[in-house]
Amino acid sequence: MSSFLRPEARRTLYRWREVLAALVLAALGLWIALDHGRIVPAFGWVLVAVAVPMGAIAVRRMRFAGSGEGPGVVDLIEGKVTYMGPYYGGAVALDELEALSLRRAGDGKTYWVLAEVEQVLVIPTDASGADILFDAFTRLEGLSTPHLLASLRRTEPGTITLWRKAPLAALT
Repeated sequence: MSSFLRPEARRTLYRWREVLAALVLAALGLWIALDHGRIVPAFGWVLVAVAVPMGAIAVRRMRFAGSGEGPGVVDLIEGKVTYMGPYYGGAVALDELEALSLRRAGDGKTYWVLAEVEQVLVIPTDASGADILFDAFTRLEGLSTPHLLASLRRTEPGTITLWRKAPLAALT
C-alpha cells in the first residue's frame, strides 16, 4: 500500500520533526496560559518555557543533519563513534579524541575527520545516522557549536579544524 505523502514530503517532515514538536508544545502552552478558565495558566507558561529551548536545540540539530543517503552507517554507543562504510570503517572513543575537523572535497562532498593518536576516522556528513554526531560533538569541551554550524554552510574546498584536545597541564 502506498503512502499518503510523497517520499520527499515525508523526508522533509521527518527532518523537521523535533522543531514541529516544539512548536506544538509551545502552542499548547500558550493556549493553556491564555485560556484562563480551564487549567492553571502557570502550567501553560511552564510548557512554553520548556518548548523554547527545546525548539532552539531542534533547529540546531536540523541544520546539522545530513540527508542520510550517503555511504555507510554511523553509530554511537557509550561514547564510541563507529562508522561502517562500503570500503573502510572504524571506531573512535570520544574520550580519546585528539581533534575534530570538517573536510570539504573539490566535488562538494563533506566529511567529518575524527583523529585519535593512532588512527583517523573519516565519516561522510550525509552517512546514515550521522545526525547523532551532533550530540556527541557537543560533549567536547570547548567546541563552538555556532562555529561548527557555520563551517557546515561553507562551500569552498578545504579542511577546517573545529576542535583540538587541550594539552595536559604539567605535573608539578
